[in-house]
Amino acid sequence: MTTTVTESTPLERGLITVSIMLATIMQTLDTTIANVALPYMQGSMSATLSQISWVLTSYIVAAAIMTPPTGVLAARLGRKRLFAIAVTGFTIASMLSGAATSLTEMVIFRLLQGAFGAGLMPLSQAVLLDTYPREKYGPAMAIWGMGVMVGPILGPTLGGYLTEAYNWRWVFYINLPFGILALFGILAFVPETVRDRTRTFDFFGFALLSLAIGALQMMLDRGESQDWFASTEIIIETVLAALFFYMFLVHMFTADRPFIEPDLFKDRNFVVGLFLIFMVGIVLLATLALLPPFLQNLMGFPVLTTGYVLAPRGIGTMIAMLLVGRLVGKVDTRLLILFGIGLTVLPLWEMARFTTDVPVSTIVWTGVTQGLGLGFIFVPLSTVTFTTLAPQYRTEGAAMFSLMRNIGSSIGISIVITLLAQNTQVNHASLAESMTPFRAMLQSPWLPQVWD
Repeated sequence: MTTTVTESTPLERGLITVSIMLATIMQTLDTTIANVALPYMQGSMSATLSQISWVLTSYIVAAAIMTPPTGVLAARLGRKRLFAIAVTGFTIASMLSGAATSLTEMVIFRLLQGAFGAGLMPLSQAVLLDTYPREKYGPAMAIWGMGVMVGPILGPTLGGYLTEAYNWRWVFYINLPFGILALFGILAFVPETVRDRTRTFDFFGFALLSLAIGALQMMLDRGESQDWFASTEIIIETVLAALFFYMFLVHMFTADRPFIEPDLFKDRNFVVGLFLIFMVGIVLLATLALLPPFLQNLMGFPVLTTGYVLAPRGIGTMIAMLLVGRLVGKVDTRLLILFGIGLTVLPLWEMARFTTDVPVSTIVWTGVTQGLGLGFIFVPLSTVTFTTLAPQYRTEGAAMFSLMRNIGSSIGISIVITLLAQNTQVNHASLAESMTPFRAMLQSPWLPQVWD
């Protein structure tokens, strides 16, 4: 697919950037905005905890499966046309999710939302790379990264406010103004690419990769509740994921017109970037999966206060984006990434020592520092990953970049939730050993009154 990189004015670049960033923020917000509203959805739909988790899982699975085809669909339909279809479909699916009256309806509409939203991030990244000249890739990726990183971080805050002030349905209805503005902006300002009608869609390759991703996602989502590899279901899903992924790799390197171009992986910067963004993905949402339940269930914070305490993390990310956009190209990219990793490790070490006596100020500064660190990693990494990649591979490359980050996030969340469940059981067992009727301390006259 050939791209239409034109000499655009700063005003045109600004209008294009605003339009596509609205779409990006809308999509990234939805990865976490529903988290704090889940208990309210569970009550109104009479669902169990495991059943209501499908509201999140269905979205993630659909988005993961539909991310890789973005490059092929953009080549066939044209990037602008595909972008407009994706924004429209995502907005309509959001409205339907907000109006859902049963769990079945909600899961179906969230599947549609994930499928339409999957291409928004790679398309927006590819459009930005084509809109800005190579020497401005750093600031361009800083702007794009702000939407990608701040969306998931501010999601719980906005979701908590909307749920508290209105009701849980507004976490989906909020997408309507974003969607309408993004659609008008894309139709008015984003240039169309030349359509490649000869590009065939490799249905067999797509089926193999979809089955591999679907099986992997199911294994990660259900592993903790099914006791991982003690369960036959998890073993089957793991074997299927490995088998389908191996078949996909063999097909990709032997087919005439494969689903994903093998030439993508000849670019060393791109391959290293995929590996590093996978590692960033593990950290990005893993801590966000633990902090809201910790603050609400153990610290006793209301949902709105939880959102406010987590919000400074986004402020740290925005500060980092503004700084690093000016530093890319002037400072060695590797030093920026290393500095970002250091800033991310420090608060993680501090979080490992959190107790229920931790002051709010500590939670805030660790969040701000981690936000700074992730910002310093994300922008230079996004810039260097695509600097040497051929222009015709940008949309496919951006799709792979998003896919690796999402898979990393799924694995990270699964790891921390499993560790939490295991350590909870260990500590419960340790406490239970001391709770015997033969201990004199447990026979104190005032104790039986406070037991539950």
